[in-house]
Amino acid sequence: MTNLPPIQFTVTADREPPTLTVRVGGELDYDTCGEFVDAVVRELYDATELRDVRLDFTDLAWIDSSGLSALLMIHRHTSTAGTILHLDHRPEFLERMLELTNVLDHLTAPAAPAGIEADGRRDDVTGAGAT
Repeated sequence: MTNLPPIQFTVTADREPPTLTVRVGGELDYDTCGEFVDAVVRELYDATELRDVRLDFTDLAWIDSSGLSALLMIHRHTSTAGTILHLDHRPEFLERMLELTNVLDHLTAPAAPAGIEADGRRDDVTGAGAT
């Protein structure tokens, strides 16, 4: 068995309104998912007038369940910010994970307008109940 050194994790962001592009490289796993979420959220809330957040996985080497959880947390933030999340250049192993867990459509669904739930009902925060 060969002990290969871990692949260095990288996150780089490029903000060009109305789009934030975040490139992810290396292994997105338990050890790196916090750094990933922090970097995306920091860029998301520091930017103005964003409509799209594009995660570029061209250099992704691996993802585990913690990485998938990080994607779900990022989706929660992009939805709150009213932006659309895009998962670009997905390697086969990521595509397979998204297919097996059935979350691709959820992650890339357009954000609902403020005060509206994803299923079309008004949320309780607005004071209007479900119709």
